[in-house]
Amino acid sequence: MNPKQFMFIAGEASGDMLAAELVSALRGKLPDARFFGAGGPRMAAAGVELAFDMMQHSVIGISDVLRKYFKFRRLFNQLLKLAIERQPDAIIGVDYGGFNLRFGHAIKQYVRNHPGGWNPKIIQFVSPQVWASRPGRANSMAADYDLLLSIFPFEKDWYAKRVPKLRVEFVGHPMVGRFNSEGRVPRAPISDNSGSRGARPSENRILLLPGSRESELQRHLPPMLGALELIQTQLPGVRAKMVLPNESLVQLAKSTGVTKEMEIQIGNLPQALAQADLAIASTGTVTMECAFFGVPTVALYKTSWCTYQIAKRIVTVKSLTMPNLLANEEVFPEFVQGAATPGNIAGAALELLQNEPRRIQIKKRLAEVISSLGGPGANSRAAAVILSLFV
Repeated sequence: MNPKQFMFIAGEASGDMLAAELVSALRGKLPDARFFGAGGPRMAAAGVELAFDMMQHSVIGISDVLRKYFKFRRLFNQLLKLAIERQPDAIIGVDYGGFNLRFGHAIKQYVRNHPGGWNPKIIQFVSPQVWASRPGRANSMAADYDLLLSIFPFEKDWYAKRVPKLRVEFVGHPMVGRFNSEGRVPRAPISDNSGSRGARPSENRILLLPGSRESELQRHLPPMLGALELIQTQLPGVRAKMVLPNESLVQLAKSTGVTKEMEIQIGNLPQALAQADLAIASTGTVTMECAFFGVPTVALYKTSWCTYQIAKRIVTVKSLTMPNLLANEEVFPEFVQGAATPGNIAGAALELLQNEPRRIQIKKRLAEVISSLGGPGANSRAAAVILSLFV
């Protein structure tokens, strides 16, 4: 029997990590399996044969997509040709829903037009946020996909009510096992037996987490830096650090107004979060990491005018910040588009730094959110479910 072949597609830094971890879990259960596709350096390090590096093409919002439409179409067609030529046993899209859902549909269309031949399992790891906008996409997934691997507990029931024929398995969040295996633990909250409202120690540490895409840095850094300046006028002892995923974004940050006094760290976000008192972060994956480490966070999101006008008409959820959605309340203050001003961000940040009883309550709520994500072993569970498709 020929070794199983798996094609992976991941288009963002977080997906690159998720894919690499899943590849390792699959290899542990199926040592002779082969892996190819498109992704980033973590996938390459995990032994995935990459057709090209998708990290160079990461975008956010409709305006960014339209600007790079022809490039994406070329990459899409290149991957489609590669899949048809190599005919893997399974195609696994990791996050990157806009691209991967179209790719899964294109594969199924090819299979339907060539009956009796190659028919790979189509799998999506991490649900696209169809529960937040355009829920009709769930119907397309039910028609094209063999399996959806969910990392959030509410998603399985959401799909079951709308598209029961789509197989959805909640495997837990890989972040839990990743950080537990590294021995990462959140800092304990400072006790305040008096229940008083007072300033925290002068060595407050703030993390700035503007995002992992160029467009995010360009839009998020100005209000973040403006907020930090306002915070430091009130709390002169505050120390700030920015964490970015690579050197190219560091250079962009410096050209966007970050002064040489700002400490910038490349990677190793868990270590920075374990030492932080507060984060100011873009909405998205990073807010879940803030939640894991119990770091009170002010979340913000800014995009192009065009993308925002479209999004506000189709997004149905109350928050763009996942810990808030999982808690069903605003645990992290959130400011979107025009509300993401230095003044608003600084005001919320000072409240979180100076109100210790509220900080303790936030940490307690975040611990409850994280406990709902399942225990360690999400990747192993995901690999087992994928392999069960071939039994």
